[in-house]
Amino acid sequence: MQITLHDTRTRSDRLFTPADPNRITLYVCGPTVYNYIHIGNARPVVVFDTFVRLLRLAYPTVRYARNITDVDDKINAAAAAEGIPIRQLAERYAQAFHEDIAQLGALPPDVEPYATDHIPEMIALIERLIARGHAYEAEGHVLFHVPSDPSYGCLSHRQRDEMIAGARVEVAPYKKDPADFVLWKPSPPELPGWDSPWGRGRPGWHIECTAMIAKHLGLPIDIHGGGQDLIFPHHENEIAQGCCAHGTSEYARYWMHNGYLTIAGEKMSKSLGNFRTVRELLAQYPGEVIRAVLLTGHYRKPLDFTPEALAQAARALDRLYTTLARTAEIPPAAIDLTAWGRAIGLSETRITQLTQRFGPTHTPWDATQGPNPAYPGLSPQDAHHPSALTAETASSAPAANPAPQLLGLGAHPAVVAALANDCNTPAALAALHELAAELRAQPTPERKAAFLASAELLGLLYTGLPAWRQGLPAQPTIATPHTAASGQSEPSPDVPAHPNPTTPPTADTGTAGADRTCAADTAGAAPASGTLTHPLTPETIEALIAERAAARKARDFARADAIRAQLLEAGIILEDTPSGTSWRRKIT
Repeated sequence: MQITLHDTRTRSDRLFTPADPNRITLYVCGPTVYNYIHIGNARPVVVFDTFVRLLRLAYPTVRYARNITDVDDKINAAAAAEGIPIRQLAERYAQAFHEDIAQLGALPPDVEPYATDHIPEMIALIERLIARGHAYEAEGHVLFHVPSDPSYGCLSHRQRDEMIAGARVEVAPYKKDPADFVLWKPSPPELPGWDSPWGRGRPGWHIECTAMIAKHLGLPIDIHGGGQDLIFPHHENEIAQGCCAHGTSEYARYWMHNGYLTIAGEKMSKSLGNFRTVRELLAQYPGEVIRAVLLTGHYRKPLDFTPEALAQAARALDRLYTTLARTAEIPPAAIDLTAWGRAIGLSETRITQLTQRFGPTHTPWDATQGPNPAYPGLSPQDAHHPSALTAETASSAPAANPAPQLLGLGAHPAVVAALANDCNTPAALAALHELAAELRAQPTPERKAAFLASAELLGLLYTGLPAWRQGLPAQPTIATPHTAASGQSEPSPDVPAHPNPTTPPTADTGTAGADRTCAADTAGAAPASGTLTHPLTPETIEALIAERAAARKARDFARADAIRAQLLEAGIILEDTPSGTSWRRKIT
């Protein structure tokens, strides 16, 4: 398989050629955990989660590291405001981070190091830079001397004046050069600090990633990723520290950077009132919908995150799940891994590795049955709500993934080719929807297997059909006046509620928490006047479906119509098929 990446450093598309095909190394800058992550923070998580799935198909070992920054001035301020240690605050929001991204279908990295667990490695790195003449001590600080590195600026391609202006560093009198940046700084008693050869202090912003990469991956690494805002100064300074300390000319062979995320065309900002945390969004939308939005734009391009984009993603996902519902009776075929591997361009060696691990064939998880078991923390009852991952589950989850999941085995060559072309997720999504259309038109086990595996490679359909279609907010109520009715407008049971599976419903959303009444009369009997209110639980819905079935049997089609309308108003769509009536949530 040939994978092409756009390399930030060379500003060109390059064929991915790892240093060691048997061990791919990837590092992505993780969150600074002083609060809940915002939706912009989630973009690199989803982008690189998707890209790593592709790498794991192509190579036997992928070492994916994503750090947790738990020492920072913002963390210090937040911890001081609460009167707690920084580690306590950091662990709280690191757990929240894990909870939130689990709902987006992001799998754990292989390594997730905390900065404060690597202070000795940072000190040793700084000492090496001093010994090699690239750093110096001044007034309790240790600074990297930028003019000592002639290749400084190779990533951002900025001119020196631009770098000084954009570095966001203080031009202090103890600096030898205005562009020099801090590796270590002194800590007063009220701030966190660690003993060092230069006195009690704490690390600068950039040194942690270099130290953790050297320890957990080794230099140089194959791929370094992160947001475009990190190109300068953070990643530029990482290169300088790593290459100068270890005497290498290369720090990362390829650099991948995702584009900015805007909210309705504007930069996300608390002052503009458009700041959106992932946790807030999860209270309104399934995590799978949020993930789908983040995949709709090419990772290098800006992405505008809007309610309209969320609604469109929800409708698109519902079409995929409707495809599953329409083909529920067809099991996915077992995929011949040798034929599949050759079709997507895997080496014969890699094909042999896969068949030795999985056998000659592989059957993808059938999302018709429920949530994908490969995803930790998703509740089979309600996989897409943030409450599905409990505090107990999160705290007991390992920080590393000792046995990484190999997802997407058997994905269609068109989907694989799109992702292999600089992680082109929009093209991959388009190919996935074409597979869905083909499956609806000509349902076969082989088509269903390719469709399921392709969705798995993109990190979609992990919620599972039952939870997607029947997931409800906690304990809403439903109410409708009870009046006798007559007439025969109920459609034939042979006619599905939505004959065109590609057209999602467009009615108003459900009314969670509204005061709506539920029919409580006996099956087939004319209800009495008045209203009753009951929680809109799956049991309540099933009881109403049974009541409607009895009304239809008694040819009381007006009552059957009233129940359908009552549920539709509450956000529940009924679909009649020859095998019975099913229900699902309404997608706007």
